Amino acid sequence: MGEKMPVLFIGHGSPMNVILENGFTRSLAAWGRRLPRPRAIMVVSAHWLTAGTYVTCMDRPRTIHDFYGFPDELYAITYPSPGSPLEAQFVTGAGRKAQIQCNRDWGLDHGAWSVLKHLYPEADIPVFEMSLDYSFNDWHPKPLQYHYDLAAELAELRRRGILIIGSGNIVHNLARIDFRNMAAEPPPWAVEFDELAKGNLLSGNHRDLIEFQNMGRSAPLAVPTLDHYLPMIYVIALQEENEPLTFTHEGFQHGSISMRCFQIG
Repeated sequence: MGEKMPVLFIGHGSPMNVILENGFTRSLAAWGRRLPRPRAIMVVSAHWLTAGTYVTCMDRPRTIHDFYGFPDELYAITYPSPGSPLEAQFVTGAGRKAQIQCNRDWGLDHGAWSVLKHLYPEADIPVFEMSLDYSFNDWHPKPLQYHYDLAAELAELRRRGILIIGSGNIVHNLARIDFRNMAAEPPPWAVEFDELAKGNLLSGNHRDLIEFQNMGRSAPLAVPTLDHYLPMIYVIALQEENEPLTFTHEGFQHGSISMRCFQIG
């Protein structure tokens, strides 16, 4: 058993952040220097959506360049960390809410390696990913409470020295994005929802974050799809009673992407 690890949520934004030096990437580098060194890292990424729940169980996860139309420089970057098949196998037996299965085909998508590149640039800590069950029943996705309950069952990982990272974005609307300007002014609805989420995170009001549709008129624009919002639900489910939550970065990129990041514990 290792030191009990914190839990992180990272608003990862554009893949371009991998090669940029800006307030966001500097905050990640500084964050990595402050964190205790984990035995392994498990990333819940917005970019691995599956029917069912899986963890990567390979010794050497490949670097997945799951984006298009970006500079060639990005496609040459790799993150050659070892995997953690033993810890991944432990996760397959930890869930009662759902059957968690091993996967040996995926690897590390950019929701994982684009932030780990700044947090742990040496790529010397074992990493594995956990997928998001994005299956539908009667045209409806699984409720957020399902994901929250599933994540809560994984609390023992923290005491095993595993750093759990949720990588997504609290506000993520690609239909309203300003692709040409990373510093574009965020619209009022984006700021409103981000501030409402901030207040609920600080007060520990997980109920409203789970039932985000009730968080005002900005909710449908801020969270038009669940993929980038769900990793945050996995992170807050692991917050224990009276455990502190600290914001490490906030702001927007391209207008409609919240870059808010926080640490629990």
